[in-house]
Amino acid sequence: MATNPQMPPQVDAYVFPSHRITRKMRDESKTPVVLVACGSFSPVTYLHLRMFEMARDYIKQQPQFEVVGGYLSPVNDEYKKPGLLSATHRVNMCTLATELTSNWLMVDPWEGLQARYQPTAVVLDHFDHQVNEVLGGIELTNGERKRVRVMLLAGSDLINTMSEPGVWSPSDLDRILGRYGTFIIERAGSDVDQAMESLTPWRDNIYLVRQTIQNDVSSTKVRLFLKRGMSVRYLIPNPVVDYIEANGLYLDDGPNSNASGPTYFTTSSAIETPLTQNLSMAGQMAS
Repeated sequence: MATNPQMPPQVDAYVFPSHRITRKMRDESKTPVVLVACGSFSPVTYLHLRMFEMARDYIKQQPQFEVVGGYLSPVNDEYKKPGLLSATHRVNMCTLATELTSNWLMVDPWEGLQARYQPTAVVLDHFDHQVNEVLGGIELTNGERKRVRVMLLAGSDLINTMSEPGVWSPSDLDRILGRYGTFIIERAGSDVDQAMESLTPWRDNIYLVRQTIQNDVSSTKVRLFLKRGMSVRYLIPNPVVDYIEANGLYLDDGPNSNASGPTYFTTSSAIETPLTQNLSMAGQMAS
């Protein structure tokens, strides 16, 4: 879905991507779950994608849940985090990563389209509304509809911030951990057990997923490599590398660090036309 290259994406052009949501459950006795990862994704890395795979593998071993979808939700530009490219670029890179390397993940640009920063609780409310109210949840074989449980997917550093007094509002914590719940991917150097002590009221809604193969690739490290002129291939998806090189991103802290992308598209635009055609201006894409 393209807009004027000189203008930011418009809210009225928004379409919620749902082309990869599972419409029929394998086990209708379970609770259908949609995983949502909120973050900068500047740029998206293989670890970001691996988090979804690790969470889905973990959930397969649980008796109560079944994954029916997964979403990356790039944060709004007003988050003002160092190294944060425009939402246009970040959505484009995430879309390349999911559409060309995954068969079940999607990217929702809604958070980045808003005029101001959206708290995580509000983003989860948005997904809950779209999946359950607009789409109507999951249809069962008897014709009835079943509500989908939206759950946050995050690294263990998130739990550490949630356990710090004053960082998160009590009402947001209760909505995120109480109403929705979260799957936390263990990260090296994070003391999750200590953080969990202050989150006791929501312990039953926090699921810790251990990394069996440690991966400490981060967007910060990738940006540093790029700034130094070093290769980042096989740290991030090749289509994302091609996009970065074609647009001259992350070379310095100057104009390219927050410039708008050459075009804007969502996962839904890839349903009708090949994604590589939509991005021909972004350089040679991996097939």
